[in-house]
Amino acid sequence: MKKLLGLALGILTAIGGFVDIGDLVTNAVVGSRFGLGLVWVTLLGIVGICLFAQMSGRVAAVSGRTTFEIIRERLGPRASASNLAASFLINLMTLTAEVGGIALTLQLASSVHYLAWVPVAAVAVWLVVWRVKFKILENVAGLLGLTLIVFAVALFMLNPDWPQLAGQAAAPTVPEGEEPATYWYYAVALFGAAMTPYEVFFFSSGAVEEKWTVKDLNQSRVNVLVGFPLGGLLSIAIAGCAAVVLLPAQIGVTSLSQVVLPVAQAGGKLALAFVLVGILAATFGAALETTLSSGYTLAQYFGWSWGKFRRPVQAARFHLTMIVGLLIGVAVLMTGVDPVQVTEYSVVFSAIALPLTYIPILIIANDPEYMGERVNGRTTNLLGTVFLVVILAAAVAAVPLMIVTGAGS
Repeated sequence: MKKLLGLALGILTAIGGFVDIGDLVTNAVVGSRFGLGLVWVTLLGIVGICLFAQMSGRVAAVSGRTTFEIIRERLGPRASASNLAASFLINLMTLTAEVGGIALTLQLASSVHYLAWVPVAAVAVWLVVWRVKFKILENVAGLLGLTLIVFAVALFMLNPDWPQLAGQAAAPTVPEGEEPATYWYYAVALFGAAMTPYEVFFFSSGAVEEKWTVKDLNQSRVNVLVGFPLGGLLSIAIAGCAAVVLLPAQIGVTSLSQVVLPVAQAGGKLALAFVLVGILAATFGAALETTLSSGYTLAQYFGWSWGKFRRPVQAARFHLTMIVGLLIGVAVLMTGVDPVQVTEYSVVFSAIALPLTYIPILIIANDPEYMGERVNGRTTNLLGTVFLVVILAAAVAAVPLMIVTGAGS
């Protein structure tokens, strides 16, 4: 049972990172427009996040220090400042989107306008971060998020044309009425959603919170190899549901209600209740991760006391940073900006920031000063190098594709 509960960090990171509001919306949009023609991007993202999260967890377990802390020490304050700025800004955008996602889910459940729920959602996130222990936080949010499996169940209940779906996935093409540039824009967005930087920072910091050592390396691998592929499969199920129900009806995804429509059609009110619980858990878990990550990155860069294992009074600046982050997110949402649009922009800008996150991780994972004999092997380095090429290509292409396609419109 202890080992089973030990998977909670991986499940929380995957559910709150791989299936956050960004993945829910992006996968539904992609499924409604391209079917399963971009599944290859999700599969690529699964391999990439597993590869770098495993490195990040190994760095934390071997050195007893977080990835961001070592990045500052290894690269120096000036070089790592760009990493900090990009990561923190992307994190704030994602945090804003996640709080908006919680509010939109509560609106679906209650019919009360989402703006009324925004302050409630932010206060709830702050209370959990402030008062709830890390172990309880990851267990409850991670396990409740598993109710998103209802998307996979719904896909089977919809009784789709499986050979047609398989054909879309195996031989992806640009459908009639869609431009190649739009296809590649969403490919970059989907890749950015899968490899959002805060995931590895949270995973690394969570490993230190749980006091991982070299003895926990196997647990780290299991967390990565179970959690992220599970999140990836749920993402594919979301796209599959949209491909079966929304694509033939030419229904575009502009709201969360359209994301859950296939599930409601397949399983009625009971399935809808499950999916709302799952989305609430996923967005709330992601809001917890991004809130904590905002504190982690700043505190680790400036050398402040940080962590859930310390009382708030012992890590005052760490907690203040998280409060400020939540307040900024609330202020942005209360202007009336569409949370779905914030979500769509956040995943694209995540793609732009990917090199600043993953290049330093690869460097540190090969540094014997921190890793001793636990540096990357040849296969890991080869795969890491290949993925850095893909990451750089996505980062370079993101802005031109956004301009050319009008952000995918």
